[in-house]
Amino acid sequence: GAERFGSRGAGSPPPPPGALDTGDPRTRRYRRIDVQLNIMSFLSPQDLCHLGSTSCYWRAAVQDPLLWRYFLLRDLPFWTSVDWKSLPDVEIFNKAFSEVSDNALYDYMAAYKKSCPQSRRSLKSSRPRYGTVTSFLQSLVTQAEPRFAMFGPGLEELDDSLVQKMMTCPEILLVAGLPQRQIHGIGSGVSFQFNNNQKFNILTLYSTTSVERRRARAEQAVAVNKMFYQENSIVGNQQAVHYSVIAQVKKVCEVVDGFIYVANAEAHKKHDRQEELARILAMIDPALGPSNRPLLVLSCVSHVGVKRIPCVYVAHQLQLNLLRQPWMVQDTVAATLDGLLSGIEWLLEEANCKNAQ
Repeated sequence: GAERFGSRGAGSPPPPPGALDTGDPRTRRYRRIDVQLNIMSFLSPQDLCHLGSTSCYWRAAVQDPLLWRYFLLRDLPFWTSVDWKSLPDVEIFNKAFSEVSDNALYDYMAAYKKSCPQSRRSLKSSRPRYGTVTSFLQSLVTQAEPRFAMFGPGLEELDDSLVQKMMTCPEILLVAGLPQRQIHGIGSGVSFQFNNNQKFNILTLYSTTSVERRRARAEQAVAVNKMFYQENSIVGNQQAVHYSVIAQVKKVCEVVDGFIYVANAEAHKKHDRQEELARILAMIDPALGPSNRPLLVLSCVSHVGVKRIPCVYVAHQLQLNLLRQPWMVQDTVAATLDGLLSGIEWLLEEANCKNAQ
């Protein structure tokens, strides 16, 4: 128990001087708690909840904050999605457990249940289905497919092209057509069909021309992003970077129902998340449209074998907690489109909820 959890159970007072005598009953109690915690750490959180329902003693035992902090820090790197309602507080990463007094412990058990994708899915499945019916009836009236602007470095920096895969995998995502709706030179985007049912449109916005992107990749350089222009401002004593979008992109931002940001989540690459956030803020600027339009962040790697940055870390690096609209980060693999449909499903639901309002 000492190797995994330290010398005592969380919430227990330290043994008083003289209590280290092996015959002291209090010492045996601390040892029993250590062994108990160590055993429980090998159970799954679901098993712990079942154990807690067996008696008052075990209900109190399985709520130990130290145990749930261990689960949270162990499991969150493997979670494949996180959203604006479930992102764990950054405090769990930055503050040592011993820094918090016993009467003000962070509720790690509640944080785990709120953040765990399995818990979010079970909550979602338990909700009434009338919202889907409402969205379906509304689609019959409007006959308009939602449009989303897709942008970000993951579209251009990865070895596998996410867009090319989306266009050539009808068994995963069916291309429904190329609408003839021009938006000031940007194009009309591509219409897809989700689960052979709802249609939606994606306008892909690249940083520059295809020729310049190919040249940058060949030279292993960063292409100049022509979607934005920089405006510097002074905040306090420091110069802050602020971006605005060019006129053509502005027209897109004014008409879309949401945004898809493709982040490069490959761990071996360098990332300037502060600049990425500044560009996200330029796209979702409330001056360009409703402030509640959803943002889907595809935390993307080229293929399965590439080591990725966990989506919870990507969310914190991009400081998505500063955003006021609904957002979700979804792990995605460009070569296989793994995770893409889960992200699209969330985006369509949020867009339908926004339109219903």
